[in-house]
Amino acid sequence: MTRSEKIKNKLEAAFQPHVLEVVDESEAHRGHAGYQEGGESHFRVVIASAHFAEMGRIARHRAVHAAIGPALMAEIHALALKIDA
Repeated sequence: MTRSEKIKNKLEAAFQPHVLEVVDESEAHRGHAGYQEGGESHFRVVIASAHFAEMGRIARHRAVHAAIGPALMAEIHALALKIDA
């Protein structure tokens, strides 16, 4: 299973989002710090879920990081998030 798939599965399980996009942007960072051959190092996530309705921006980011988990977060160099309720 790819990192993209793992991220998607974890976020779906935690938040039951009505919008979820996980985009591997690694190729755009080739030659830069953190790039890993084969990609799967730089991601952009767009997620919308009712779970975020009562949370501020920082709480939303923390919740997404917690759902992804420390082991998988350690494998990712960059994670850009757009989070809505």
